[in-house]
Amino acid sequence: MKLKNMVSVVHSPGDPPIKTNTDWAAVAALTDEQIHAAALSDPDAPPLPLGSDEEMEKLGFIRIPNVKKLRERLGLTQEDFAATYRIPVGTLRDWEQARKFPDATARAYLTVIARNPEAVANLLGEAA
Repeated sequence: MKLKNMVSVVHSPGDPPIKTNTDWAAVAALTDEQIHAAALSDPDAPPLPLGSDEEMEKLGFIRIPNVKKLRERLGLTQEDFAATYRIPVGTLRDWEQARKFPDATARAYLTVIARNPEAVANLLGEAA
């Protein structure tokens, strides 16, 4: 079967963005409701369901904390975050660079850190 109007594009890292006819101002002006409605209307890419971590896990989805955003939100370097929360810096780097993903225990620990970083740091400091 021959496909009509197929375009092949070669784009390497560092190349300038590919020119398109996309009206980015119109895209930026979309409301969350409009974006959600558009996603629902696309049969090839339905949006992920929303729900609690437990509900998502039953559907086969596991939320993985964004460790880099958490660390940056706390204003810590990799070394400081690793030392404060007793995580090997190599493990932290692997998580941040998506070479590895936190297991269930680490995800729970990162969730606790995200919700109350000062309390976790204080408790670990007292246990030293």
